[in-house]
Amino acid sequence: MRAARPTLVVLLVLLAVAVLVADQLTKVWAVATFVEGERTPIVGDLLGLTLLYNPGAALSLATGMTWLLTVVAVVVVITIIRVAPRLGSRGWAWALGLLLGGAAGNLVDRLVREPGVGRGHVVDFIAYGDLFVGNVADIAIVAAAVLIVLLSLRGIGVDGSRPGPDPTHEQLDRTADDDAVGSGTADDR
Repeated sequence: MRAARPTLVVLLVLLAVAVLVADQLTKVWAVATFVEGERTPIVGDLLGLTLLYNPGAALSLATGMTWLLTVVAVVVVITIIRVAPRLGSRGWAWALGLLLGGAAGNLVDRLVREPGVGRGHVVDFIAYGDLFVGNVADIAIVAAAVLIVLLSLRGIGVDGSRPGPDPTHEQLDRTADDDAVGSGTADDR
């Protein structure tokens, strides 16, 4: 297991904190500015602002299972924290930083908002047409998912490795070949 490059862990943490702060500040702004359910158009019907309190996941799925979504968010946060020491890829630092910040942003809502701890409703306010309403945390989570897919398709591991021959075996093979060549007597050479 490779150790993480410290700059990559710092990048992950700074990005996660930036997403968390931006998410929470925009939610405070949305709650103070908008009336629940009323739409304020930005780009006609394509993009607008609509304050909603979401008890479920994306697209209001799993409504009524807020406690389970809280557990999932906690597991995501813990998993990223456990993976961080192995970081060896800037792309993965970005992806995991975005994911950590987004998961933490929505987790804060689930922990501190009504109706209670672990069951709080997430503040959503960015309306994408009539399709769904999200927030900054959701944008970060989607961006992280796209990055994770791209990194996986390119075969880049969290530690920065790429699939291919195992360098340890390759080195052992070279050493064995060198030993075989050099093992003869002076008369054999």
